[in-house]
Amino acid sequence: MANAYAGPIPRPTPESKPFWDAAKRHELHIQHCNDCSRFYFYPRPLCPHCLSRNVEWRRVSGKGKLHTFVINQRPARNFPASGPYVIGIVELDEGARMMSNIVDVEPDPKKLRCDMPVEVVFEEITDEIALPKFRPAKVA
Repeated sequence: MANAYAGPIPRPTPESKPFWDAAKRHELHIQHCNDCSRFYFYPRPLCPHCLSRNVEWRRVSGKGKLHTFVINQRPARNFPASGPYVIGIVELDEGARMMSNIVDVEPDPKKLRCDMPVEVVFEEITDEIALPKFRPAKVA
């Protein structure tokens, strides 16, 4: 199992269960609309772009770029994180955007930049839940 995570534990809903099941396997799955061919996140039964119900879950690369970020100096209520830490909006290569923590980088504006390549990593917090987070992509 996991480290000593002490924050709130996500509670999968019928709409989000496929996302959390995939995350537990260390895979990133988000929804895709079969009518307008766009990916989207957060989980919901209708495509936010064309309102189609013809949607499915698909595995995505987990690669993207940092769209924007904030360096938070204090922990949010009920979260164990000590400040400072980075919260970012990641634009996945597939087009959808996700908010998550940016890890494995110093929370310093000189070390972060918009459009920097990032990749997903997973933090095991319980036997059932792994949280997707993003880190700077390793350069080959």
